[in-house]
Amino acid sequence: MVHHTKNKGDLAVMKALVSLSEKGLLNLLPISEHSPFDIVAYGNRKFYRIQVKFKKLSKRGTLDISFRKNWSDSKGTYSRPIDKEEIDLYVVYNPETDLCYFFDPKNFNRSVSIRVEKSKNNQEKGVLFAKDFLNWTP
Repeated sequence: MVHHTKNKGDLAVMKALVSLSEKGLLNLLPISEHSPFDIVAYGNRKFYRIQVKFKKLSKRGTLDISFRKNWSDSKGTYSRPIDKEEIDLYVVYNPETDLCYFFDPKNFNRSVSIRVEKSKNNQEKGVLFAKDFLNWTP
């Protein structure tokens, strides 16, 4: 199925809302499209600012997530690193697995690559596996 960029983002947010609800969180949607986060979730007496991304698998079978804010206007496309003090959690939806993966961006530098499919050389040492990013608890 072909998705327009905005539709991909909307689908990812909906999948994240379901996944967060299943984890027992109350979800709130910011009114502004220009906030640094897409969702605010509430659970265990704490609010979480959440950025949501739609990400397809790379040809290598990985999800490659860069902690950057991208936008475009009539003059071009822009990108800058996120402010990790404004985001508590990244939720990345992958359409091939139909799953959401959870990351605290403060645990990584500028990006993270997680392996969804087995590597051709069966390397496991130093590899971050997608299954380890499925379970996030507030």
